[in-house]
Amino acid sequence: MTNPLLFLLAALTLVAIPGPNHLYITTRSIGEGRRAGVVSALGVETGTLVHIAAAAAGLSAVVAASATAFGFLRYAGAAYLVYLAYRTLRSRHRLGEMELAPQPIHRVYLDGALVNVLNPKVVLFFLAFLPQFVDQDAGAVPLQIAVMGLATGLIGLVSDIAYALAAGSIGGWLRARPAFQRRQRYLTSMIYLGLGAVAVFAGPSARRA
Repeated sequence: MTNPLLFLLAALTLVAIPGPNHLYITTRSIGEGRRAGVVSALGVETGTLVHIAAAAAGLSAVVAASATAFGFLRYAGAAYLVYLAYRTLRSRHRLGEMELAPQPIHRVYLDGALVNVLNPKVVLFFLAFLPQFVDQDAGAVPLQIAVMGLATGLIGLVSDIAYALAAGSIGGWLRARPAFQRRQRYLTSMIYLGLGAVAVFAGPSARRA
């Protein structure tokens, strides 16, 4: 790896910039509480591990180079977010017709993992960012990519959890307001649909989500 300090500074800067994953985690935490937000963060970064393994094995380059494979990933990710929007609209808490029903914690984790695994922008991020810091003379390029990917994922996890905790505090205040409760399902669904649109239009200029 060339200049590890420069890599860490670049990774910190990119991960700190709010992106779709942060918005997804924030939405989940506001709607369902801190626990759901933190579990979503763990799910999202589990998805990052899949991307790291794919990048180290060279599969990410294959996916990005194939219009068919990349298109499938892009539309599958968008379709899953549309499904989350639909499920949210159909969800109703027993105590309130308009209130969002909390999801089982294992489903929250799986949702986070799938949202990230099916996010084509993460594929592009690992292809565009990590190779810049690979030292070809040092050999073991897959190992270098794996180490840098894990470091980026760890930084991302800390950032994601920070967003989840902050959003959970805000969400507790909002959920106590009847006006927010009446609109909560619709607002959450609209955000998921917006993230789906972002996935559809993901392109080569995309940075890490």
